[in-house]
Amino acid sequence: MNIALSEIFLSSVLGKTVINPQGHEIGRLRDLVMIPGESFPEVSHLLVQHKGRTVSVPWQRVALFNRFVISVSGSLQSIPSYQQKEGEILLKRDILDRQIVDVNGAKVVRVNDLKLGSLNERLCVFFVDVGFRGLLRRMGYEHLGERIASLFKLQLPHYHINWEYVQLLEMNLFRLTLTVARDQLKEIHPADLAQIISDIPSGSIGAVLHSLGTETAGEAIQELEPELRSRVMGLLESGQASSILEEMNPDQAADVLGDLPEEKAQELLGLMDEEEADEIQELMEHEEDTAGGLMNSQFMAIPGELSAGAALEMVRSRASEIDTIYYLYVLDQEESLRGVVSLKDLLVNPPESIVRDLMTTGIKSVHVDSTPNQVLEIVAKYNFVALPVLDKEEKMAGIITVDSILELFIPSALRRKRHRSNRA
Repeated sequence: MNIALSEIFLSSVLGKTVINPQGHEIGRLRDLVMIPGESFPEVSHLLVQHKGRTVSVPWQRVALFNRFVISVSGSLQSIPSYQQKEGEILLKRDILDRQIVDVNGAKVVRVNDLKLGSLNERLCVFFVDVGFRGLLRRMGYEHLGERIASLFKLQLPHYHINWEYVQLLEMNLFRLTLTVARDQLKEIHPADLAQIISDIPSGSIGAVLHSLGTETAGEAIQELEPELRSRVMGLLESGQASSILEEMNPDQAADVLGDLPEEKAQELLGLMDEEEADEIQELMEHEEDTAGGLMNSQFMAIPGELSAGAALEMVRSRASEIDTIYYLYVLDQEESLRGVVSLKDLLVNPPESIVRDLMTTGIKSVHVDSTPNQVLEIVAKYNFVALPVLDKEEKMAGIITVDSILELFIPSALRRKRHRSNRA
């Protein structure tokens, strides 16, 4: 078998004449059937137009395949007409012009062409062409485009994405998505994932979120604008939506549910763990434009009689349950706030030091009905990373992080930029 090692683009072979070993024309190439391979998707059959019908020629019968000559052995007369099989994937029909996620570029792009090549005597899909050059090639204008670009002393760039870094969006193509693509998709910053979700067809959103896992999906949904966030949650199956909500921080879940119709929000709460649902429901009862509506009810509370070493052990044991641990709050038996220590306080002092002796008293705090402006004033004045929130009985109800309050005052575009810089 002879496969040219130089680049072969799908657009350059579609419609090409197929010959037999004697050099006689026996048909034209209409499409290629793709199956999963060990490293890259492989071509299993050629679909050839032969005497008014389409036949499926096994790859084993291909004698020569390049952009100039396609030759197959044996007669096509005995091969029955092609019948589409469920789940079968054709390169032209199913991949060209489809939307994909460029995992490295963290964006949605369109497939303009496919670059094929030889691997272990198999024809494989190596790269996806998402550039303007690929579109020109399909139209037969690639060389013209190069000449025009050269007149302006420009180059017509190649934009190829390795198949390993492609995440297909269509649900029926998910079986071909490589594990490395799914894993890398999870590494994209939630703000970038939110942009990807904003750009894809609504019918693909559920499948993409499912591939991310509930925790990553929850982080991405939280980054969406409220209107789109509500629409996305409405598209999800209720069980999937409730699972995603359970992975969110209570304040984030309350924000998401607050965007939904009351009936839908109560349905999802009913599917969640009762304790978590009660915590979220309590947060939802606060007005959105108050400290209670902005706070996170999860925070690190420790007894004052603990040693610094024991306090650090408690932090280690509970860190996975609490998203934000900047400060540790010392509460009495009535859950009233008595003092605060930072992680740095615990780290720089001897392990036998007692927390009560290290904690700061006279703590600045806000109440559940405080306004965002009042919260921002304290955060800015004292340079706090998080601020405790007290209820009407002066008991600790939660914390507000600097991120939560700044998101209300920073324009959306700048907020996205800040998220990306934090990720870096």
